[in-house]
Amino acid sequence: MKRTTISLLAASAALAAITGFATLTAPGKDGSPAPSAAPARLPVERSSLLCPAPGASEAAETAYTSFTPAGGTAAPKSEGDGTGGATAELRPSVSTLADGDDTAKAGKKGEPEGKETPEGEGTKEQGKPVLSLKEPGKPAAAEASGADAPALLGTATGRFAPGWTAQQTTKVTAGAGRGLLGVSCTAPDTDFWLPGASTGEERRDYVHLTNPDETAAVVDIELYGEEGLLKSTLSEGIPVPAGTSVPVLLSTLTAERAVDVTVHVTTRSGRVGAVVRAADENTGSDWLSASADPSATAVLPGIPKDAVSVRLVAFAPGESDAELRIQLAGPDGLITPAGNESLHVKSGMTASIDLQNVTRGEAGSLVVSPAEGRPATPVVAALRVVRGKGDKQEIAFIPATAPVGERAAVADNRAKGSTLSLTAPGAAAKVRVTASAGTEGGSETVKTYDVKGGTTLSVTPPVPSGLKGTYALTLETESGGPVHAARMLELPEDGIPMFTVQTLPYDEGTVAVPEAKQDLSVLDD
Repeated sequence: MKRTTISLLAASAALAAITGFATLTAPGKDGSPAPSAAPARLPVERSSLLCPAPGASEAAETAYTSFTPAGGTAAPKSEGDGTGGATAELRPSVSTLADGDDTAKAGKKGEPEGKETPEGEGTKEQGKPVLSLKEPGKPAAAEASGADAPALLGTATGRFAPGWTAQQTTKVTAGAGRGLLGVSCTAPDTDFWLPGASTGEERRDYVHLTNPDETAAVVDIELYGEEGLLKSTLSEGIPVPAGTSVPVLLSTLTAERAVDVTVHVTTRSGRVGAVVRAADENTGSDWLSASADPSATAVLPGIPKDAVSVRLVAFAPGESDAELRIQLAGPDGLITPAGNESLHVKSGMTASIDLQNVTRGEAGSLVVSPAEGRPATPVVAALRVVRGKGDKQEIAFIPATAPVGERAAVADNRAKGSTLSLTAPGAAAKVRVTASAGTEGGSETVKTYDVKGGTTLSVTPPVPSGLKGTYALTLETESGGPVHAARMLELPEDGIPMFTVQTLPYDEGTVAVPEAKQDLSVLDD
């Protein structure tokens, strides 16, 4: 057979194959795209977390806990490597600017010291892991003391990446910044909204900017009060060097003193983690994490039953004002607080309302939505919550949070002092809660909760059997409507009801990966 004949036959066969494929992928008769399968959701292969520098006090005692839920990706194991090459590590930042200082410190003195447990690793040597996970489903812990502990930069890969979370809990027993400060270490991003901060005379608030990357980030900070954007200096083009953390005192950015401020952090280049450490000279201190993305409806779960003061702070970032309806989701349903039914938020301005002891002895969650007949205007929001009496008061913050979704987790739970709040603002839902093994021993425990629509269920979470150390909680929505969740941790000290609240949004453990195909529909023309 001649080569020209072979070429013609090959060309004919190829054309037939192409035409057949084009027929399978061609548009419908009405010109609409051919139906395609929904994108597959696959576990993420890499996660990043950033923990801010914890202390401004030599009396600070900090606990770190790292955790990945069981059931993530299974990476092939290498010889002599029980992790298959996958890791989940928290390392010290290259340098940390101490509050009030204008020079960088190497961070060697006071770096976190690892607990000598099978699950945790620690080191005082700069750059080496402070904390490493050994296996999914079992948390690891480390500790640090004093004011010089650095910010931590974390990366998880392979089977440790899906759902990886880390908690930083600091207890300060004396001084103006005394209190229990808790924060779920944040993922790097380019845009953060933090309502609930302050430049008031009684407050000393720092926004901590942490850069995980190998190149410098450039950050802008905008402060919004009740009259709009505050006049500020030195708030644009703030450099955050590679691998470092920089705390910025908000009151140094403006001469205006505002009780309630919304902080907007954006990057011109690079990525950062952003979180505010708020300290009140009368009510202690805690971390203020970023609000969920602007939305017409905001859910703020986990108000303790004995709160003596609850203050809602909201901001409308768009061009339209927002008229908000305020409801409390308690154990028996949604109610409207008498005298505090609504809040008007002008565009570009921060608005607040003091709800006082809105829970009246029953734990609840705040649900903020458009007032009847008013347009759905996106807002960001947070609560400032106070417990205790007289000079024995303590402060915490609850930002608006996204639903639990498929799964969410929170680390550093104790045998006593943890309270879990589950809120179903719409339809009823069923939630599966798994208590992991402890950092030093114990076995997993699972319990399922039914949450009625429009209510908040406040429970003491399950505790692992034979618990030693601390443990993690993993939440999964099994059925029903969206569920919003928060965990309160209490560690009383000298009559002060020290506490902190962390929300549990979806852990972003999976990512949609659409199936890619060659489009040859043009052959039909």
